[in-house]
Amino acid sequence: MNIPAPFASPTRPNLLLPEGPALVAAHGRAALLDPDGVLHSLSAEEAAHKLRRLPPPLLVHAPATFRRLGMPRLPCQDLLDLFAFVLPAHPAAPSPRGLALALGEIAPGRGLEAEAALLPRLAEMLLERLAAARAMPRNENAAGLAALMGRAGWGWARFVMAALDRPSEPPSPEGLRVWRRLPEWEESAPPPPPASHPVPAADARARLAEMLGAGAEPRPGQSDYAAATTDAFAPREAAGSPRIVLAEAGTGTGKTLGYIAAASLWAERNRGPVWISTFTRHLQRQVEAELARLYPEPALRRRRVVVRKGRENFLCVLNLEDAVTAAQGRETTALIPLGLIARWAGASADGDLLGGDLPGWLAELFGPATILGLADRRGECIHAACTHWRRCFVEHTIRRAREADLVVANHALVMVQAAWGGLDDASVPLRYVFDEGHHLFDAADSAFAVELSGASMAELRRWLLGAEGSRSRARGLALRIEELLGEKPALKEALDQTLAFARALPVPGWQGRIGEPDAPQLFAANPAENFLREVRAQVRARAADEADAPEADLHPIAAPLAAAGTSLARALARLERPLRALAQGLAARLQDEAETLEQTSRLRIEAAIRNLARRALAPLTAWQEMLRQLEAPPPPPEKKPKQVHFLRLDRRDGRESDAALLRYWLDPTEPFAATLGTSAHGLLVTSATLRDAGRADAEAAWRAAEARTGAAHLPGPASRVSVLSPFDYAKQTRAFIVTDVSISDIAGLAAAYRALFLAAGGGALGLFTAIRRLRAVYPHLAAALEEAGIPLYAQHVDAMDNATLVDIFRTEEESCLLGTDAMRDGVDVPGRALRLVVFDKVPWARPDILHRERRRHLSDGEPGAYDDRIARLRLRQAFGRLIRTATDRGAFVLLDRRMPSRLLSAFPEGVAVRRVGLAEAVSEVRAFIAKDP
Repeated sequence: MNIPAPFASPTRPNLLLPEGPALVAAHGRAALLDPDGVLHSLSAEEAAHKLRRLPPPLLVHAPATFRRLGMPRLPCQDLLDLFAFVLPAHPAAPSPRGLALALGEIAPGRGLEAEAALLPRLAEMLLERLAAARAMPRNENAAGLAALMGRAGWGWARFVMAALDRPSEPPSPEGLRVWRRLPEWEESAPPPPPASHPVPAADARARLAEMLGAGAEPRPGQSDYAAATTDAFAPREAAGSPRIVLAEAGTGTGKTLGYIAAASLWAERNRGPVWISTFTRHLQRQVEAELARLYPEPALRRRRVVVRKGRENFLCVLNLEDAVTAAQGRETTALIPLGLIARWAGASADGDLLGGDLPGWLAELFGPATILGLADRRGECIHAACTHWRRCFVEHTIRRAREADLVVANHALVMVQAAWGGLDDASVPLRYVFDEGHHLFDAADSAFAVELSGASMAELRRWLLGAEGSRSRARGLALRIEELLGEKPALKEALDQTLAFARALPVPGWQGRIGEPDAPQLFAANPAENFLREVRAQVRARAADEADAPEADLHPIAAPLAAAGTSLARALARLERPLRALAQGLAARLQDEAETLEQTSRLRIEAAIRNLARRALAPLTAWQEMLRQLEAPPPPPEKKPKQVHFLRLDRRDGRESDAALLRYWLDPTEPFAATLGTSAHGLLVTSATLRDAGRADAEAAWRAAEARTGAAHLPGPASRVSVLSPFDYAKQTRAFIVTDVSISDIAGLAAAYRALFLAAGGGALGLFTAIRRLRAVYPHLAAALEEAGIPLYAQHVDAMDNATLVDIFRTEEESCLLGTDAMRDGVDVPGRALRLVVFDKVPWARPDILHRERRRHLSDGEPGAYDDRIARLRLRQAFGRLIRTATDRGAFVLLDRRMPSRLLSAFPEGVAVRRVGLAEAVSEVRAFIAKDP
């Protein structure tokens, strides 16, 4: 291959810059700035031909660039690599415009040619930044690290070393060993319990005004909302009966700052944390960003605010060390992403790999497994036994959260915490704010469901036995706890029995065998695999073959499945006994040796007991309860069940990948209310869409909201608050239902999206009710849109997390974004970046077995109204993405001609929804968006 000869920067002679061309690609075409400074507009074929004869090109986001050109990846100089090295833990959208904005450069003009012309300047700016910061402590080992990455094939190595003025630095692994430079946490005394002083409404109004500042636009609704939320922070009057407020705040109310006002005052006055819970990681970061209004000074904000997530979201420093050791031993290209991760870890605020300050696009550049494999996603943490325990990002976060005023979490984590009486410690908060409260039902549904599947059983086997001969770094139970057993033969025997009985769980490779009626005798004798085969047989016999995830009722049970379930239940009971003996024996050590156990050993034993309970004993107990249902008589169809059991096959890329017996609560807010009701003193549940706007009976609408949020299962009455949106929807929006598009015709559906997106000139969010339909439409759109200078991004297609996709969409005002549920709910993109929402069809609930049972038993005898309520709430959320400020304007288009008129009440008052043909919708959208406000 050609090697670019470096040349000196015209403004900084000591800098070296690549001599290769600059390349920006759209689908099927490209702009190329050649080494002589000549700009070329090329077809994909012409670009491929030129690139093979030129030095490696300078570009942004290599995988996307070459994918758009339809060509295999070539050696290149990706500016994202350089950005991640020079400015670790800094945000930037992965596009030329995004990098320009992150560097304070004037954003390029519209078009590929303008972006290509900018790339050399971006490279120069990044290297200048590095040169200016060469004396900073974070760059002490940067040159040796760059040299090591260069030996692994990193094209930026010599340019980085020149910018650091150390062009001959020998390769050194010290830059990878970031764990040696991470700060250690120190233990502090347990916090005392918080007081119970109330928050007066007037004080909440005053705090809100203080956050907004003197020049803020008056918002009486926001101030009223802040005052009303204070009831959730009043003293609890009876044990087991928390104060609860249901607060519906129309879009634009400013509810986040409203509840922050009351929550922050309660935390400060009572010296206890308030946990603010959202539905997704992306929304957690949105709330965290809003908190800068309360605590503008970063150091103070870090002390007062903590973002809590599950352990699986954070960098495991031990996993990083293992990965570095393995990569150095083989000197593979894995050293390149590991070098960038090490740079990030040294600069990160909290080590959050998913949705934190690690750029989401790194996973697309180097593969998701490279990034996700560095987290503890399998519950294998060895806690105090780890050499990096006192530098652990998770442990830092746990301790900061104990002393914080506001902890920003997510619904799933909060429910797990309440169910277990604490997460990594025994602390359970007393005050909660549930933002996006309309999602509590769905979050509880996931949190309290149980799945007996091949994947879940195989995961337990892996947790107990380790990697079983593979090259994985997975550690088995013996490696994690053997040192904790002491001189206790009974405990060692229990461990040996556990490892022996764990072999009844699915053997590696099980996915390829569950569909084989004549599996090898060795595996046919495995009770878990035999059970999975019988689950598959019953589902295939009774479900519709065309379903993506075919399901079948558990009853009536086929005789072979019942027999296989009995056999598996016996195997699980044999496994449970020695595991329980291990947990009990370790607990006895804590008591019997209380005076002699070192603190480190005590902490390790406590963690081991906790992990045995959560990772092994809890699922084993639940699985055996589920298997007993196979022996029980079938329940009468008319009887309202507490829980729903059914069977399912999972398919991936058209192939069967798993089989499962599942158990869901009919009403999952029951266990949610039961777990939080015993500990919480106050709950604020808030959303723009708590109530169904289609209910003529306001009281019935509130009762339905109480049922969906769990308030109906709490002993005390809920306070009800409603604040209308301040927006003029009649003036700011247009809404259309297209009557001549068939959603079953993918080509026609794609043509409708394409025409509407072009009419808006980009700035469009395309929503889909099914991932499969999104993926089918995407190829029909990409080339045509990008030919018009409109970049297209897509959830489930681009391997970036949702937060990164939204950042790109917000930055690139002419871009379009496709997404499903996560993009429909809670995405905040104000201004011209979002001026059109196109929805493929009415978002009915998925007609599966679980929904069948719920619409029958939870609908008060009106199953059709139950379906309508779900659809209306989803339509309200989708429409709510469109207008985020008083100056926004936009159009909403639904491509489903079957939209019933009774659902139109989902739209805000003043919105006139018109049924029109596609051509008229396109014309109206173009005219409305082009019109001056």
